[in-house]
Amino acid sequence: MHFSTFSLLPLLALADVALSICPGFNYAVGNLQYSPDSHYDVWRVYDDSCKQHDVLSIPGTPGWNPCFQGMFGCSPPPIHFNTYKDSHTGLIYNCRPDPNSGSCQNDFGTDIISVCCRNDGH
Repeated sequence: MHFSTFSLLPLLALADVALSICPGFNYAVGNLQYSPDSHYDVWRVYDDSCKQHDVLSIPGTPGWNPCFQGMFGCSPPPIHFNTYKDSHTGLIYNCRPDPNSGSCQNDFGTDIISVCCRNDGH
């Protein structure tokens, strides 16, 4: 079977996108996005193909903090999510910013990845 270089280029481009979200991690957490329709603050958790795996939505009003909702743990200042608890399995993942993280597209537009999360056997 013979493949031309041109026929493989789309597959290579897709592979690059999937691998560039959070290389070496299980999940990626996007930045805060605001839903104008529901007035909620939203954080999405993505798998390595930018498929939404989990989501935290809280009212976009003062007094609500994503660090105290049970899904994410937060670091001391400068604050970022340092743990993620999977709402489907209960597994806990360690999270950290990663310079190799990418972005995902969703119904709000582009979601820049804020932290990458990995389960190191816990």
